[in-house]
Amino acid sequence: MYTSGYANRSTSLSSTAGNVAQKSVGSVSTGLISEVVYREDQPLLTQLLLLPLLQQLGQQSRWQLWLTPQQKLSREWVQSAGLPLTKVMQINQLSPCDTVESMIRALRTGNYSVVIGWLPDELTEEEHFRLTEAAEEGNAIGFIMRPVHPDSYRRGQLSGLKIHSNLYH
Repeated sequence: MYTSGYANRSTSLSSTAGNVAQKSVGSVSTGLISEVVYREDQPLLTQLLLLPLLQQLGQQSRWQLWLTPQQKLSREWVQSAGLPLTKVMQINQLSPCDTVESMIRALRTGNYSVVIGWLPDELTEEEHFRLTEAAEEGNAIGFIMRPVHPDSYRRGQLSGLKIHSNLYH
């Protein structure tokens, strides 16, 4: 998982998540777009990383929007994860192109504390720029969820994965 360097650079992922959530709850945040690259055969790790932030953002009066490819969120899972069932909206069966455009529109409105979208491939620079602008305009957080392809497990480190940090730049 990495936090993009285009918005809110930080020296550590955990401090970024905590700081963004604290500022968001206090309504002092700026926009942020992060990409979460995950293995589909290890969903627990992704949940462990994201759930605390999503739970904290659930304290806001704003909604959480989930743009999922096929699956429908289970009410039981949402409740057991400690997320506010009354503040979670889901739209499923979107194409990747529609997902990016929907994320941009939703982030821009300011009605959502977080917008989560699943995409099969990396964002283009233009898509990332547009998402970042929309997140800043709507004072929201956007998560791009992208599965790692099975053939890349065997190759070791991903060639396109970068951790953006002030520490290294």
